[in-house]
Amino acid sequence: MPAVPPIAAERLPELLRRMPKAELHIHIEGSLEPELIFEMSRRNGIAIPYAGVEELRRAYAFTNLQSFLDIYYAGASVLINERDFHDMAWAYLLKAKAENVVRAELFFDPQTHTARGVAMETVINGLHSACTRAGAELGVSASLILCFLRHLSEGEAFETLEQALPFQDKFIGVGLDSSEVGHPPEKFAKVFARCRELGLHLVAHAGEEGPPSYVWTALDLLKVERIDHGVQSSKDPQLMRRLAQDRIPLTVCPLSNLKLCVFPALEQHNLRELLDAGLVATVNSDDPAYFGGYLNENFTRTFAATGLSAQHAWQLAANSFEASFAEPEQKRRWRDQLDAAFAQFA
Repeated sequence: MPAVPPIAAERLPELLRRMPKAELHIHIEGSLEPELIFEMSRRNGIAIPYAGVEELRRAYAFTNLQSFLDIYYAGASVLINERDFHDMAWAYLLKAKAENVVRAELFFDPQTHTARGVAMETVINGLHSACTRAGAELGVSASLILCFLRHLSEGEAFETLEQALPFQDKFIGVGLDSSEVGHPPEKFAKVFARCRELGLHLVAHAGEEGPPSYVWTALDLLKVERIDHGVQSSKDPQLMRRLAQDRIPLTVCPLSNLKLCVFPALEQHNLRELLDAGLVATVNSDDPAYFGGYLNENFTRTFAATGLSAQHAWQLAANSFEASFAEPEQKRRWRDQLDAAFAQFA
């Protein structure tokens, strides 16, 4: 890791905003802003139980993961056709470009939509067209990761996988999300084994509200390449050593952790502890429309609250490239861009 020259505290927020970075934990349905929800509601004739944008925003007072998911699924109900899925992803990708995100790996939850009668083809084609457009028009590399809903059965996950396989060229991996507690990773061991046979990248939410044992299981039974969240890992010293030694990335989402009461205050977040232990920790926005901030907001607010330095900023951005599923040569180019951005602040 190159030594980063000292940077004045007042210049650090600008550096955080300007440095190139990858976002690896973004639920695209969680980027659906209230204004776009109501626009789609009108054009698709879908009623939602809120009078307007401000009432919906006021409902974003979550006490835990489940209270968030209840509103999350209600918002997703307005997504009907390919245009809706394209517009949702495109709105996020425009924001990503503005925030100097050069790589985005977008989670999507097809079961949320197929359960409402929306075809898998509609979901994937709409999202994929936005990702392709982002590469051509914005210079943002974007790929899709299909997530299974863990509160549903493994059988339903297999059905979802089979529906998606005709479009396998349009997504790069699978993940596991939704309600964590009570739904351990081993519940999905067989479907993840099948996805591994298919050559898909494997990631899973673990250790957000669930215990460190969920992280162990995701690693040893699901054979995942990345842990999404993973902040509870700090409660298990042996697990921390494993994650550091094997260079298993954690896609940490500080403002999400704050909003869902994983940490009582941002000042108490353990991101510094994860970095100081040598883990490949990254910063991400999770569900930014609901949790009060996109990627740059996660960086600037977390750094302000925890006193992280420019050295930490460089490490987090470099980790995000290392942890991505992009090609090695592309990762090297982004690292060069990162070094150039820091040189401008020397």
